[in-house]
Amino acid sequence: MEETNTQYSYTVVKYFVVASVAWSVIGMTIGVILAAQLYWPALNFDSEYFQFGRLRPLHTSGVIYGFVVNVLMGTSLYIAQKTGHCGLYNRSLSWMVFWGWQLILLLAVLSLPMGYTTSKEYAELEWPIDLLIVLVWVLYAVLFFGTLAKRKVSHIFVANWFFAAFIIVIAMIFVVNNLELPAYFMKSYSVFAGAQDAIVQWWWGHNAVGFLLTAGVIGMNYYFIPKVSERPIYSYRLSIIHFWGLVGFYTWAGTHHLIYSSVPVWVQNIGIVMSLILWLPSWGGAFNSAMTLLQNKQKLKSDYIMLFFFSAIIYYCLATFEGPLLAIRWFNMIAHNTEWIIGHVHSGALGWVGMSGIAVFYYFIPRLWGKEQLWSSRLIKWHFWLAHAGVLLYAIALWVAGIGEGYMWLAQNDNGELIYSFVEAMDFKAPWLLLRFIAGVLFVSGLLLMVYNLYKTVRSPAVFATKEVSHES
Repeated sequence: MEETNTQYSYTVVKYFVVASVAWSVIGMTIGVILAAQLYWPALNFDSEYFQFGRLRPLHTSGVIYGFVVNVLMGTSLYIAQKTGHCGLYNRSLSWMVFWGWQLILLLAVLSLPMGYTTSKEYAELEWPIDLLIVLVWVLYAVLFFGTLAKRKVSHIFVANWFFAAFIIVIAMIFVVNNLELPAYFMKSYSVFAGAQDAIVQWWWGHNAVGFLLTAGVIGMNYYFIPKVSERPIYSYRLSIIHFWGLVGFYTWAGTHHLIYSSVPVWVQNIGIVMSLILWLPSWGGAFNSAMTLLQNKQKLKSDYIMLFFFSAIIYYCLATFEGPLLAIRWFNMIAHNTEWIIGHVHSGALGWVGMSGIAVFYYFIPRLWGKEQLWSSRLIKWHFWLAHAGVLLYAIALWVAGIGEGYMWLAQNDNGELIYSFVEAMDFKAPWLLLRFIAGVLFVSGLLLMVYNLYKTVRSPAVFATKEVSHES
């Protein structure tokens, strides 16, 4: 049983969560601006700082490193304390991690629109910022594992296994992918070249998805889904199988991004095979989370936080089904470099990661601030349906645009001449790009409702002492 004199540190957790909420709105709003620029190119305003190529890495960095990493850092430090019945390893260190990470994000906001970039997907920041990222990440690792070492129970809860994997794997692949030779301040060249550079980049690029947007979020959900459903994890054994399956196979799947490239065929095949194998642990974990929620069917019918979690699981199933399919050669031949890939990424990013984060915000923030309930149950319902409309329209629009685009690029006359010009393919997908913009507006509108609802909740005078936030220091 939890010791009543345990001193927990929640203030830094609050800061991480608030930063995550802010970056979810900032990062996704930039995404909506980019969607508008694709349909209305004049919105680039002939500005070198506001054009698509400069804003796009700011969008991805804002969502991945701002929204996701902040919530994962905050919840991991909270969960490590609660499940270990101990306080943080070092409070001063926790503030160094928080402010260090916000400094990194600020430098990204300043440097990326100015054109300082390595041009590597999800790794665009230049070498001085990379060094700062490594420093802060090491401090975070010391803080997290130090807190686990302080635990007063022998058992390590499964969520912490996923957090540990996300910390270790991201550190390893980030350092290797960003090995570079500085030419001068804010300019460097990778130590890898050609096919080797591509292999290393997509070892990082795919596993940034696998261990930030997947393993870390799974760890977060394995704690909060049982909490919100008021039931234990459906199968603890299955959660361990889920963990080892993910760790064992995900890191090998990155080369499915390099099919039909100059990378050796056997390396491409490893990515294809591992992608197909990943179906098993991914859907096993999704089944485990879904069954945890379904153990309390009565609450699931009316609790929109549970419904957000359940929706996230459905989109996780969709993304982890579609990903291996897209790795198969004949699928890849149609889909590669088309809007279909963008739709696939966002069905996972908005549907799985976005809805998981939203559910955690709605459940966690009121309890973290000691509030009895959300300020408005009506607003969370509106948010739920706006979010669903946004994700579905986004995915469907880009599925149609991508399939049509891929077909038009491949279509040939009997003499081998291309039937459709590039401009004709662009004309075909234009209305679907408009629909993608509308879908983004719907999703961000829901986020704004969430921010207002959570703000009113936190400012509400109604306070009660919850078990979740007892013994705060």
